[in-house]
Amino acid sequence: METVLTAPVAELPDWARRAVNLADPRIGAQAVATSDDFFAPMARMLQAGPATFVPGKYDQHGKWMDGWESRRKRGPGHDWCVVKLGRPGTIVGFDIDTSFFTGNYPPAASIDGCREGRDPEAADSWVPLLATTPLAGNSHHLLPVARSERIFSHVRVNIFPDGGIARLRVYGHTAPSAVAPGPDGLVDLVAMVHGGRAVTWNDAHFGQCSNLLLPERGVNMGEGWETRRRREPGHDWCILALGVAGTVRRIEVDTAHFKGNYPDRCSLQAACMPGAAEASLASVSQFWQTLLPEVRLGPDGIFLFSDECADLGPITHVRFNLHPDGGISRLRLWGDLA
Repeated sequence: METVLTAPVAELPDWARRAVNLADPRIGAQAVATSDDFFAPMARMLQAGPATFVPGKYDQHGKWMDGWESRRKRGPGHDWCVVKLGRPGTIVGFDIDTSFFTGNYPPAASIDGCREGRDPEAADSWVPLLATTPLAGNSHHLLPVARSERIFSHVRVNIFPDGGIARLRVYGHTAPSAVAPGPDGLVDLVAMVHGGRAVTWNDAHFGQCSNLLLPERGVNMGEGWETRRRREPGHDWCILALGVAGTVRRIEVDTAHFKGNYPDRCSLQAACMPGAAEASLASVSQFWQTLLPEVRLGPDGIFLFSDECADLGPITHVRFNLHPDGGISRLRLWGDLA
């Protein structure tokens, strides 16, 4: 039986925790071009899980590495990889992760961005996002960039001169895309692909709140929002900003893979607060109107609520309460656009 080592998860700073990974293949991101990926294919760099290492594992090119790795460069220039973001969006920072790359990591890297609507094959479409930055081996490099409202569709990672990157995370906020109604004409108002995002929360010990808004069902518990075991009175909660304002008609709560740790009950509160100062939402949200009263949940299933859903008219934010704690894979708020 082979030994598999797993890289530690980075302790994310606030700017990353309140963003989503735009380079996540689960929302459609792809590595589309590279100068060289002889030792390890570029697609591995975007995988959702943490990097792994298998001692003694080799393939036809040499040591198997979980990431993108180019061959040793023997001429001028540097290697690069172009990533098409899963959704165009604004960018707040990056994690360049060199986990398990020790004698083969790049000494430095920079990142450029291609604006939405521009041709990524044209040289003048690219603008610098991250200046050339020194890297270390076997490390996460959490690197913020100056906040901008510019929307990007692609990024280009430049490594100097060659080497390997285990994972790339592009933290940002999705720009609202064309809204895709479901079969019954309703829209998932809080979906990440429509611009929905997690604003704040009281606990996310085992899984990020933004996972609630991903498309498709989660493949394991790690793809949901899960809080620690609560040992004191009260309940856990998170605040979500809808991607598009609207009136909720049906609520879908998915506890996929949560079998002994799903919440006993959940509830939702909501408000219409366009342009609200987000720093104040945690305190005022406890007084928002009830969208969904406390309802029972069960393990590893999809729970639909329509008759229980209050008609509050158009809303822009919800507070999702777990009673008392536990894990949820996905939340869908199906409704009519405002």
